[in-house]
Amino acid sequence: MLVLSGLRKTFHAGTPNEVRALDGVSLRLADGEFATVIGTNGSGKSTLLNAVAGTFLCEEGRIELDGAEMGRWPEHKRAALVGRVFQNPLGGTAPQMSIAENMALAARRGLSRGLAPALTKALRAEIAERIATLRMNLESRLDTPIGTLSGGQRQALTLLMATWLRPRLLLLDEHTAALDPKSADQIVRITAEIVARDRLTTLMVTHSMQQAAQLGTRILMMHRGRLAHDLSGDERARTRPDDLLARFDALRRRDQMDEGVAAMLRRQHV
Repeated sequence: MLVLSGLRKTFHAGTPNEVRALDGVSLRLADGEFATVIGTNGSGKSTLLNAVAGTFLCEEGRIELDGAEMGRWPEHKRAALVGRVFQNPLGGTAPQMSIAENMALAARRGLSRGLAPALTKALRAEIAERIATLRMNLESRLDTPIGTLSGGQRQALTLLMATWLRPRLLLLDEHTAALDPKSADQIVRITAEIVARDRLTTLMVTHSMQQAAQLGTRILMMHRGRLAHDLSGDERARTRPDDLLARFDALRRRDQMDEGVAAMLRRQHV
């Protein structure tokens, strides 16, 4: 279980460019729960994933995963429990190394390296078997440098690498945003299959209302560093992309009203 309590993160504090990116975010994500995180630019959704991954430390709050408080852990220590896939298909792999070599590194993440060969015959067979589940005809190309593959193929392999050892938490940071529509659909399919098969606790940031409504068991809508909506159960099941857009419009109208009231009050005190 992932438990976030009162997370606060401010960038450029005390300057004219101060941004309160996380403003007291609290969240409980049960084992096997798959939550999609949506919001406008600057709403705090990617900041939330970075805070959990350990890219930076928050000024306040707690981050607990399976009972361990890891809010002060460095990023590399959290990586033993957290798998992550980034937006850029070029990230997360060694482009000059083969598919098999990259997979071998993923299979030994967090383990002692030693002097024994990492890519054994048995591991190579397991790699081919797992890659075959992607249904992208890559299992016969294990010696191909991974950097020569298409963005969709590489992102599929990156997803497989991130989940090879069944992480306690999977973070997906707009991992289809840089792909063409056909490749994005493939990655959505693979994501749904892997998360369901391994019952992975998952946080996925996306700009796509279609993906948010299609994937996962819960929708989290962020706004100005806070959780504005948390949709689950029957409410989540009934939610469609148009419903999410309507909620965004309501938040924007509320902001406009708040700014109008603030301007009126300032004029009264001039």
